[in-house]
Amino acid sequence: MKYRQLLIKFALAIIFIIGISSLSFAQRDSLTIEMALDIAEENNPSLRNSKLNLERSQYNLVAQRASLKSSFSLSLDPITYNKTKSFDNRLSQWYENERFNTGGSFRVVQPVLLTDGTITLTNDFSWQNNSSNVEGVTNQNKAFNNNLFIRIDQPIFTYNTRKMALKNLEIAYENSGISYALERLRTEVSITRQFYAVYMAQNNLEIRKEELDNAKQNYEIIKNKVDADLAAKEELYQAEVNYASAQSAVEDQIASLEDSKDALKITLGIPLNENISVKGNIDFSTVLVSFDQAVSHGMASRMELRQREIDIELSDLQMIQTKALNEFKGNISMSLGITGVNENFTNIYDNPTQNPRISISFSVPIFDWGEKKARVKAQQTAQTIAKHNYEIQKNDIEVNIRQVLREIERIRTQIDIAEKNVRNAQLTYDLNLTRYREGDLTGMQISQYETQLSTRKISYSQTLINYKIALLNLKIASLYDFENNLPVIPVKGL
Repeated sequence: MKYRQLLIKFALAIIFIIGISSLSFAQRDSLTIEMALDIAEENNPSLRNSKLNLERSQYNLVAQRASLKSSFSLSLDPITYNKTKSFDNRLSQWYENERFNTGGSFRVVQPVLLTDGTITLTNDFSWQNNSSNVEGVTNQNKAFNNNLFIRIDQPIFTYNTRKMALKNLEIAYENSGISYALERLRTEVSITRQFYAVYMAQNNLEIRKEELDNAKQNYEIIKNKVDADLAAKEELYQAEVNYASAQSAVEDQIASLEDSKDALKITLGIPLNENISVKGNIDFSTVLVSFDQAVSHGMASRMELRQREIDIELSDLQMIQTKALNEFKGNISMSLGITGVNENFTNIYDNPTQNPRISISFSVPIFDWGEKKARVKAQQTAQTIAKHNYEIQKNDIEVNIRQVLREIERIRTQIDIAEKNVRNAQLTYDLNLTRYREGDLTGMQISQYETQLSTRKISYSQTLINYKIALLNLKIASLYDFENNLPVIPVKGL
């Protein structure tokens, strides 16, 4: 009985898993543009790499900030034993020394971000049993020893390395966030283009199937007429050619559709053997676009400009480091401690000894054969290049926005023309189809009208898709969504 219950539960679990998998498959089998973007967010290889780079920069920054806090360490030497025989040069005699020692050291290190200094608190504790034998005379000492001291190290006449490292990592994190956001936008453009490529291929396939149905009907009409001796056999031969050509066009379009699907699957990061289809809305609706708003919002919001500003900041930081090459610098070190030694642990500080210490050191460069001067000149050139790149980027952004705006206006005109062409081609085809059925047109002529109609329909659909893509390009260029009248705020971090 228990076995049957387990078997039933196992079967239900399998059915549930299959049902979930089928649901997931069904969702991918009819993709919308929003679903495609969501899938790419998790699976697109380039986007995933960019996100991993962002995570790495974030962890590096977290680690650097953590390094500015107090660090605690404990080192232990449980047992140290040695026995040696040495010669004392002062007394010109040999002696034996035997030493047993145990101890440890506790240390607290606090970096000082403001001054780039370090404050260290150290406590060294040990117990030793030391004995020496000189010419049969043995001297022995057993005692506890504790040395507690605080030390301050402060570099002088140089730049703050800790602030510099923190600033570099903060900039790197911001730059990685911007790169991730830009990669998301580029992925959106790529997916949108490939999504509509699949959509267009599906649409073209439907048009080709309509051509095939029409060619089949025309073939049957001509065949019946030929059988009734109402049309010449040459018309039947032409109808057969038209029918075969329509079948070939369908097969070619199926292959083109599969190629478009494969390209979309790779971008989305889903298996190539998974079947997908897309659905979208390409109905034309006029979107009001403000030229001045697009340019001003793009110039204020484009992240590429911030990247160029980051390049300028990094070149300034690099200049500080370059000027520090072979520089005059120094270090101040001060410590104050107290040492206690006693055979009894509780009396270790009965007779303490103070241990003050202070030292000042300098590093003075003398001659470097012009190395520092040349490197400074090189870095000044790098700073100039970074500023020039910023100005170039500004001009490129404004030119790009202007071009996209002109493209949108041009496509709007093309849509009106393409719509009229479809309407006229449909009317022309319907009229000539009647003439063909009445025997006033040849199969070659009706094929030309049919091809003209299909071409006009494909051109109209492509023009609508071009308009959608142009609006997306404007959104990317200006970081403003004119379709929804909202600013675009890309994700810059996790």
